[in-house]
Amino acid sequence: QVQVVESGGELVQAGGSLRLSCVASGRTFLINTMGWFRQAPGKEREFVAAVSRSDSSTYYADSVKEGRFTISRDNAENTVYLQMNKLKPEDTAVYYCAATIVTFAATPSRYDYWGQGTQVTVSS
Repeated sequence: QVQVVESGGELVQAGGSLRLSCVASGRTFLINTMGWFRQAPGKEREFVAAVSRSDSSTYYADSVKEGRFTISRDNAENTVYLQMNKLKPEDTAVYYCAATIVTFAATPSRYDYWGQGTQVTVSS
């Protein structure tokens, strides 16, 4: 099994920055891709970004492609980061880290292991 634990969420003002961290433990050799999802109240969980273990390819949702968010990975530490800049109130959500054995996936159902989530609140 793989365990995933996120951290770093907090209350921040619009325009501010946060860096979320996600540490995987256990049978981490099973993991290929690690991703971030978010879920706002009353909405479905949505893909934010993912990074491949094999070649560090990165993928982003259209909503964050303008460069506000950057995903990175430290394979030696089994850690993934999500740097979020120029935060907007609409970025408010619970952010989840997830891991999958497949090369890339943007749908929650393709991910095998999930963290408990970390709350990000952006005030206007």
